[in-house]
Amino acid sequence: MGKEVEAKENVFEAVEEQGVKFVGLWFTDILGRLKSVSISVSELEAAFDEGMGFDGSSIKGFARIDESDMLAKPDPVTFRIIPWKKQDDVVARMFCDVLQPDGSPYEGDPRHILKRNLEKLREEYGYTFYVGPELEYFYLRDDKSLEVLDEGGYFDLMTLDAGSDIRRDTISTLAAMGIKVEAGHHEVAPSQHEIDLRYTDALTMADQVMTCRIVAKEIAQQHGCYATFMPKPIFGVNGSGMHVHQSLFKGDRNAFFDPDEEYQLSDVGKRYIAGLLRHAPEITSVANQWINSYKRLVPGYEAPVYITWARRNRSTLVRVPMYKPGKEEATRVEFRSPDPACNPYLAFSVMLAAGLAGVKNDYELPAPTEKDVYLMSAEDRAQERIETLPGSLIEAIALTEQSELMREALGDHTFRNFITSKIVEWDEYRVNVTEWELNEYLSVL
Repeated sequence: MGKEVEAKENVFEAVEEQGVKFVGLWFTDILGRLKSVSISVSELEAAFDEGMGFDGSSIKGFARIDESDMLAKPDPVTFRIIPWKKQDDVVARMFCDVLQPDGSPYEGDPRHILKRNLEKLREEYGYTFYVGPELEYFYLRDDKSLEVLDEGGYFDLMTLDAGSDIRRDTISTLAAMGIKVEAGHHEVAPSQHEIDLRYTDALTMADQVMTCRIVAKEIAQQHGCYATFMPKPIFGVNGSGMHVHQSLFKGDRNAFFDPDEEYQLSDVGKRYIAGLLRHAPEITSVANQWINSYKRLVPGYEAPVYITWARRNRSTLVRVPMYKPGKEEATRVEFRSPDPACNPYLAFSVMLAAGLAGVKNDYELPAPTEKDVYLMSAEDRAQERIETLPGSLIEAIALTEQSELMREALGDHTFRNFITSKIVEWDEYRVNVTEWELNEYLSVL
């Protein structure tokens, strides 16, 4: 029996045993916004066989109106009961692949883009791409204000951390949906929290990131507050990042590990880091895809803006964590610039493409920077050839437009539509007169 057939049978068994009445079919647009169509269980067989039709022209970055018919075909492996729904109304969800009417994959589907990149990785190298993201976010009183729940700080516990119960309920809900969490804690800024997902293969993890974001919001709502993954909601404090730990495995062997090499990092691992560093500017528009993302990527608030690497230094863009030195399974690369509001399917795709470019083309890894880059002068950074990430969305998009690596990783359709969407967003932003401008100029000009 094939894995897919077995997975479908498991779905029907679970539906009957749990009394499921409705199933949400989840997929994302190119910006990573979750979409869903709900079907009754009587439609499950047809959904598995043919997919459920929807209007693709209404989805950001999908089809033009003259080619709008799309199919959402559920992946049975992703079937999970949604625990926050009422017990008398059992609802489940599955992530979907978006197909053309003829059943072929739709080139603008972010999930398909990641699957295509992962299949290419398997075909060319025999590797599996593993990732483990750390999602930071804020709890606020509601979505209309910036009132925080606490004044706690990093790892604070008990009375200072008013969000601990909400975070614990979130982690319990994730566990009920089969998502393993390594840790959860209060972060540096007031009312800022972090949930670290245990590493798994990149496709599963992209689905889990999408799930984690909606679970955090749903559980916060149940507690009468609001969870936001906006990269920089509050002026003057740290923004929220999504550090992504990543490694390449062949079977149970970690391609990044070599006990006889310096830092116990293999040649593959070193070249992978070199690829991330060289191509970081052009992939930033996907890892940090919102105008607000660049309010976080500034020196002084722990955000990594300088393109260099280290082992322990947290001011660098790439880090090789040393929590468990000598342990093969734990050897990985941490890319620190992405934020939790990105599209994880596209972000994992372009990070992998950047790292593999280093492996494929034998990029040389520069020396690590073990001193605090934030405290270095511009002259010192120039002498050590430490460059910076783009300072705004439009700078990042300009670099992306010139990137063949990005075009290949995303495919022509998504490459063009993503850039167009971001330019429209920038144009809408730049004609807006902000409160800062009024305060700065109105009374003196």
